[in-house]
Amino acid sequence: MSTLFVVATPIGNLGDITVRAAETLKHVSTVVAEDTRVTRKLLNHIDAHPRLESLHEHTNPERVVEIAQLLESGDIAYVTDAGTPGISDPGSRLVEAAVQAGHTVEPLPGASAVTTALSITGWSFDRFLFVGFLPRKSGERIDLLNSVADEPGPVVFYESPNRVRKSLEDVHWVFAERDLVVCRELTKKFEETFRGTANDALAHFTNPKGEFVVAIQGSGSSYVKTLSDDEITTVIDEARSNGLNGRSLVDAVVESTGAPKSRVYPLTLK
Repeated sequence: MSTLFVVATPIGNLGDITVRAAETLKHVSTVVAEDTRVTRKLLNHIDAHPRLESLHEHTNPERVVEIAQLLESGDIAYVTDAGTPGISDPGSRLVEAAVQAGHTVEPLPGASAVTTALSITGWSFDRFLFVGFLPRKSGERIDLLNSVADEPGPVVFYESPNRVRKSLEDVHWVFAERDLVVCRELTKKFEETFRGTANDALAHFTNPKGEFVVAIQGSGSSYVKTLSDDEITTVIDEARSNGLNGRSLVDAVVESTGAPKSRVYPLTLK
């Protein structure tokens, strides 16, 4: 039997391709891609010249079976447009067909926009919830966001530039002053990381461009609701008496109280 290699590819910077991924894409006779035009650029970058087959969300089931049958003639690889296949893309159908036919499925790990964004949040957590792309309709978005508002770990979603402001408006409606991190164009030339609340992000991204990953701080890391402003101010005063000020003061109080920076910072100015 043959092997279906599920190959993670760069999410932007082509230099992030792993050595193993490059060697595999050069070795197989066929690469199945979500968008052959995008993948061709990567293959040209590593000087690989396999046959390309397309598999996307509109590919019918019969065509998926036909593609899986290519494994009868040898190993093939599957890649998505960017990142790790099988996450918000149609690759799972090909994996399922390969497994049912008795072939080996081997993952080649690499870039993932979800974990890349989470790695720079600075939050402590041992779980997170990825919800893919939010629904297109506001009512459905709010329902979904309400359903995950008590998730103890970060909640992460992808968003397009033409919808990110509407999604941030709904995030503000549900999560209010909860801190979030917005990553735009990860690993690309115009990469940007924004930290603050959803309302802050709306003021910042007035004309959004590029692809977005939004991570919302989990309820387990957000401020303890029983703490009043006066109680947090007491912690601020104590930290200030110990010689802390500026950013070190804010960071110390955030760590001590669990309150988000967006709540602590204004209190340090009073």
